[in-house]
Amino acid sequence: MITDKIDELLKEVSALSAKNAEEVEQLRLKYLSKKGEINALMADFRNVAADDKKTVGMKINELKQLAISKINELKEQTSTNETEGEKLDLTRTPYPIQLGTRHPLTIVKNEIVDIFQRMGFNLAIGPEIDDDLHVFTKLNFAADHPARDMQDTFFVETNPNDVTKNILLRSHTSNDQTHYLSTHQPPIRVLTPGRVYRNEAISARAHCFFHQVEGIYVDKNVSFTDLKQVLLTFAREMFGPETQIRLRPSYFPFTEPSAEMDISCNICGGKGCGFCKHTGWVEILGCGMIDPNVLEACGIDSKEYTGYAFGMGVERITNLKYRVSDLRLFSENDVRFLNEFKTAY
Repeated sequence: MITDKIDELLKEVSALSAKNAEEVEQLRLKYLSKKGEINALMADFRNVAADDKKTVGMKINELKQLAISKINELKEQTSTNETEGEKLDLTRTPYPIQLGTRHPLTIVKNEIVDIFQRMGFNLAIGPEIDDDLHVFTKLNFAADHPARDMQDTFFVETNPNDVTKNILLRSHTSNDQTHYLSTHQPPIRVLTPGRVYRNEAISARAHCFFHQVEGIYVDKNVSFTDLKQVLLTFAREMFGPETQIRLRPSYFPFTEPSAEMDISCNICGGKGCGFCKHTGWVEILGCGMIDPNVLEACGIDSKEYTGYAFGMGVERITNLKYRVSDLRLFSENDVRFLNEFKTAY
């Protein structure tokens, strides 16, 4: 009889067990599919007497609900067991995801900042998108200076009625200095590291973005001798105690007098090699005394205060320390290249 078959199936379903998801799926097909045991009972249900249909129908429904509940329980159980098995897989490596390393530019930038902070410099961080007023005008750039041209600067928004309101990607971190000088009074001793942008063709020796660290010191009676001593200390801290420096006359709109600083080649020891073009010297930064026009534009009395400024490219210093010949490697995120700096601090 159908009732005996239902009772038999109730016992079977109550005792169901499975070791994995495949066995659970086989049980589902056996009992709950269209050709399964429970669906087959419906064929016999047609022959049940009218007075017994309600009772038999309730028992079939009870059986179906029990089967669904049991199958779902076995699914959850086997899924948990498989997850726990994965957690206990002793053949897996302890670190499936490799630990990262500091980028070489970050390593060198941190070292530069650390050296100058030990000499009393504070950090000042400014915007990468700024206006012409702070990037050029307050730094004594002439209205027709080539750096304002589209060939060198990435402009975001131009204002034909007032160029000082042009919005652009900064081409140097000196804009941080004008912001700081405009909102603080001497003594001022700050360092401004950051990313800068210039409209240049990308090659092994140039890129459209790179990194700089610039610094200024403004106070009473600041001299070029103070600047030279600070830069000599930096060079020897960065490249070794035997490092020599030389200052060559140069020109920058925001400093007067201006100079470029060379260090004795740390690769050949000043004897001459391919890296230093057999001169024994390598240029690493520009510097000079802050032009009085810059101080006045930022609201500082140039008759009472003087100051110096310097700036260097982080990529340039990194090349000297690690001898990286292609600047593009710094921005390509090649894991093979970055793994070479795992031992760096």
